[in-house]
Amino acid sequence: MSDRVFLLWHVHHVATDSSGAVRHFDPGGEFRADEEEGDDVKMLGVYSSRENAMARIERAKELPGFRDEPECFYIGEYTLDEDQWTTGFTAV
Repeated sequence: MSDRVFLLWHVHHVATDSSGAVRHFDPGGEFRADEEEGDDVKMLGVYSSRENAMARIERAKELPGFRDEPECFYIGEYTLDEDQWTTGFTAV
């Protein structure tokens, strides 16, 4: 069994930059979503390989909503049993 998993996300982007363009990536090239500004984030599944996640994207692109925003998928790769949030937080 692999120690890697691939989480597949789709974001219906509402947040825009100062020119009114949808912001899919931040200036550093990282995929972005801003739920506080109205972006709708959906996890489509957790897959054992990038190939399986890509196959799911192709199936999802045939569905209402997803087919209207085919560039808004993101695959995050994670190691099982590895902490992701290693610092505390402050509520505002």
